[in-house]
Amino acid sequence: MKKIGMLGGMSWESTAKYYEQVNIGIREKLGGLHSAKIAMVSLDFEEIDRLQRDGDWISATEVLTKAALELQNNGSDFLLICTNTMHKIYDEIQARLSIPVLHIADSTGQALETAGYKKVGLLGTKFTMEEDFYKSRLLENFNIEALVPSPARRDEGHRIIYEELCRGRLLAESRQTYLQIIKNLKDSGAEAIILGCTEIPLLISQNDTEMPIFDTTTLHAAHAVELATTEQL
Repeated sequence: MKKIGMLGGMSWESTAKYYEQVNIGIREKLGGLHSAKIAMVSLDFEEIDRLQRDGDWISATEVLTKAALELQNNGSDFLLICTNTMHKIYDEIQARLSIPVLHIADSTGQALETAGYKKVGLLGTKFTMEEDFYKSRLLENFNIEALVPSPARRDEGHRIIYEELCRGRLLAESRQTYLQIIKNLKDSGAEAIILGCTEIPLLISQNDTEMPIFDTTTLHAAHAVELATTEQL
């Protein structure tokens, strides 16, 4: 079994789900008392959030790369960045490492491709929804078009993530807000919905809507389990 490096803490609530889902996946695949071989560096999200708000992605890259190198030096065979937003600096981090970094959009895109979807709604932070790093990877690697909510809805979704979900607050009215956003995306032609922030699945699940939901935390964790239990990277 390979050792999984997990770069977490962004936020710790979703990182806890990663840890749980990876270990459940290993147990289900290998049986017995098997659990995952994991090395983790959990960052202080207050520091990362400040750098995001300041637009200081150079400093953010240095913080995450330092942590990633620590995981590599600890013997990790590959790495998970346990957040969608920080894949904005994926290329810079991967370039500094000699081990693979499993891109969360690839895990998601493979699942969408298998299911046959070509136009999907993308929910996440404003960075993920408005910038090109996530949408372009889906389009270029999987020929999947990602639709995003209106500017006002993007603002509200972003606020819910940072002011509520990352602080452990799960509010019924915010669930209804997301369900309305999902309906609007469906009306715009989306065939499925990507929960493209690892906190959103804390609030929304497939039980809440008839629209097909693709939970990036679950898909990323499942991809890691497959990679950890195969002979080749």
